[in-house]
Amino acid sequence: MLNNPAMSQKNGVARQIAPLFREDLPIALRAYDGSQAGDPNSSESIEIKSPLALRYILSAPGDLGLARAYITGQLEVGGNLHQALITMRDYIKRPFPRTALMSIATTVGVKSFIRPDLPPEEAPPRWKRGLLHSLNRDRSAIQHHYDVSNDFYSLVLGPTMVYSCALFRQNGPATSLDDAQTAKIDLICRKLDLRPNMKLLDVGCGWGTLAMHAAKEYGVRAVGVTLSKAQQELAQSRIAAAGLSDRVEIRIQDYRQVQENDFQAISSVGMSEHVGDSKLEGYFETLRKRIVDDGRLLNHCITRPNGEMKARTGAFIDRYIFPDGELSGANRVSEAFHNSGFELRHTENLREHYALTLSRWCENLSENWDEAVSKVGVRRARLWNLYMTLSQIGFEANNIQVHQFLGEALSPAGASAFPLTPNW
Repeated sequence: MLNNPAMSQKNGVARQIAPLFREDLPIALRAYDGSQAGDPNSSESIEIKSPLALRYILSAPGDLGLARAYITGQLEVGGNLHQALITMRDYIKRPFPRTALMSIATTVGVKSFIRPDLPPEEAPPRWKRGLLHSLNRDRSAIQHHYDVSNDFYSLVLGPTMVYSCALFRQNGPATSLDDAQTAKIDLICRKLDLRPNMKLLDVGCGWGTLAMHAAKEYGVRAVGVTLSKAQQELAQSRIAAAGLSDRVEIRIQDYRQVQENDFQAISSVGMSEHVGDSKLEGYFETLRKRIVDDGRLLNHCITRPNGEMKARTGAFIDRYIFPDGELSGANRVSEAFHNSGFELRHTENLREHYALTLSRWCENLSENWDEAVSKVGVRRARLWNLYMTLSQIGFEANNIQVHQFLGEALSPAGASAFPLTPNW
């Protein structure tokens, strides 16, 4: 259909695709038939490498279709991925213009709209996952993301094995990622006012780094709970190597199944995003039953910049990264604290720190690319590169934030053991 060289540019695939975004694309767009569109002088480019890429894009307009094409290698981004995504973020239209779709159907063919087989890394749609936030569904969602490969996570996260926002004292290479992660963990310990022989519950404990630090540096007895077997196995190995087995226990356990009610401090880092916006009160009420009066709860979570934005994540994040994940506004989390028996005493926004953290993770992945591919395959490595770069842009643009909320478990009399001024 596109064999006539004189017509290849006018009716070529690139020229047909461009109106799906905008006619005046500020980036070079190239297609498998040799056609081009957009700005030919741009240092960044998008290459549609095959008809399969077009089918992914047309069958799922928006971020999901583009992600499918990129992950499978059918769409390639030339130049700097971070800059290319910044340039393109305002040019992705949804729904696609009808006139552009009709033109594609006429010149490229209606078969371009047939959805191809989905990449195996993709989670099923929400309606196929069972009862929302049931024990089994939550376990499956956690395992989808965290049971990827401990070796892969080590390459991306570095020796500290902390998969949450770090705390940078300086912007730039003067602060290493490991130092920034240790600073964040220590800040949490100080906010919780940890002391020798206190009992700490770490919900969603990951690979045990916070629990280990709290035990080693503050002398606490820590219990960490996770739904990831891979995380538990590595955490236990690290704890044994550090000589902390008598002070740190890591369990495969849902937070709803914890029975003890004598914890003096609870940390929840990157956990409440998995709970669901409508379930926040239930989550914090459960934690309130596990903690003594005057105990402190530190909840560290990604948030929306305002309460008007929908909590549900986009299709790409839901299907590939955090199935069932939801992001609440900071006001919503604060409300849930107060509705659940906690008094919110301090909160702070660390979104610039998360952008820096993600940029360091992207650098680690780039530097260890070949080894990462050998651990998880090229599709998953591309998936993580895309996800982390998009997330970095999200924090830079204030589309998402990350907050730490520090609360105190109220006693029946309303008395507080909290200091008059912060002591961390």
